[in-house]
Amino acid sequence: MGLKPVVSLLRPIQWVKNIVVFGALVFSREFTNLDHVLNTLLAFATFCLLSSAIYVFNDIADRESDRLHPVKCKRPLAAQQIGVPPAAVLGLVLAVIGIGVALLLPLKFLYFALGFLALNLGYSWAWKKIVIIDVMAIAASFVIRATAGAAAIAVPYSSWLVACTFLLALFIGFGKRRHELVTLKSDAAGHRSTLSQYSPYFLDQLIGVVTASTVVAYTFYTLSPEVNTRLGVERLELTI
Repeated sequence: MGLKPVVSLLRPIQWVKNIVVFGALVFSREFTNLDHVLNTLLAFATFCLLSSAIYVFNDIADRESDRLHPVKCKRPLAAQQIGVPPAAVLGLVLAVIGIGVALLLPLKFLYFALGFLALNLGYSWAWKKIVIIDVMAIAASFVIRATAGAAAIAVPYSSWLVACTFLLALFIGFGKRRHELVTLKSDAAGHRSTLSQYSPYFLDQLIGVVTASTVVAYTFYTLSPEVNTRLGVERLELTI
C-alpha cells in the first residue's frame, strides 16, 4: 500500500469544506482572541480527520458502483490499489484520533462532532439511497460544521446561520446530483440508485427554488436589526 493511494483515499483536497467552522470566529469578531483562534483550528483539524475517516468508509461502501463512474473509478478502493481491511483500519484510526482532538474542546463541540460522524456514516450506508433525503443529509453536515465552530469558542449562533448554510448547501448538493446525472447518462442509476428518481428538469426546479430561497434568507439576514447591532455594521444589505 503506497503513500499516494493512501493520500488519495483521504481526499485532503476536500478539507476545504471544513473551512465553514471558521464562520463563527469571523462573524463573532473573535479572530483577535488567540484562544478562540486555537480552538477553531482544533475544530478544523477534528473535522478534517473525521471527514477523511468518512470518505474511507464511504469508498468502502461504494467501491463497486464507483467502478462505473468515469472519474471515481480511479479511486484507490475502486481501482483495487488498497484492500478493504487496511482501509477500514485506517478509517477507524482517523475517527478515533478525530474524537480525541474533539475532547480538547468544550463538551458541546464533542456532541456536534459525534453527530457529524453519525450523520455521515448513516449517509454512507442508508441516507444516500433515499431521494432528496440524500441531499438534505449533505446539507445538514454543513450546518453541523458551522454550528460546531460556534460551540468550539462558546459563542451563540443565530438561526440565520443555520438557514443560510443549509440552503446554500442544498444548492450545491442538487447541483452535484444534476452534474452526475448528465455526466453518467444511462449509467447514472448504477452509480447512485437515487439518480434513477431524479431528472434534469426536476433538479432544475429544485435548484431554482433553493437559489431563490437562499437569496431571500440572506436578504432577511442582512436586514435584521439584531444582526447589524451584533456585527456593528451598517448597510449590510449592500452585500446582497
